[in-house]
Amino acid sequence: MFRDRTEAGRVLAGALKEYEMDSPLVLAIPRGGVVVGREVALALGAPLDVVMAKKIGAPYNPEFAIAAAGPDGKVLFSPDIRDGTPRSYVMDRAAEVRKAIERSLAAFRSNRPEKPIQGMNVVVVDDGLATGLTAMAALQYIRRKEPRRLFLAVPVAPQETIESLEPLVDGVICPLRPPVFYSVGEWYISFDQISDEEVRRILDEFAEKTH
Repeated sequence: MFRDRTEAGRVLAGALKEYEMDSPLVLAIPRGGVVVGREVALALGAPLDVVMAKKIGAPYNPEFAIAAAGPDGKVLFSPDIRDGTPRSYVMDRAAEVRKAIERSLAAFRSNRPEKPIQGMNVVVVDDGLATGLTAMAALQYIRRKEPRRLFLAVPVAPQETIESLEPLVDGVICPLRPPVFYSVGEWYISFDQISDEEVRRILDEFAEKTH
């Protein structure tokens, strides 16, 4: 188990140093991933930004993810879906999700633009993954931006989730892959909710360092 997200980030940073990346860019998935990503970015001397994707829930159960969409609105359908939900429903929801992501990113970044991804060594960080559907949508979005190399760094995730994401990246750092997995939070002693304000504060701090 990890004591908290800060400790988890330091563990990931230690593992990432072996890759000897030139001028990496750390992209954290809000909210908890930003706390982990802060430690990774500090250790690597890298800039920090955020990347987001959101799930699209089934019409009969919003918590049941049938798809996910990234910042550009591109839809990733869950491979497990066989429920016959109309494609039009998913595409309508994807348009709403894109607008919600745009609003969130603008608030998190204090209206700063997205950091350039093309040609960069990019490390995507989260505090853990369960199904990995939204992470997959985020990784696909970054791939479309043509990074030089793309890495995924998460403290904990099921092995099958990691295997589903490996084809999208050049390397995966995931030190804890429990055979029985119920939730990300169970692998942390302290797993407090992270507020939008804390995400914004961390990103603002990094923005000030680069000016």
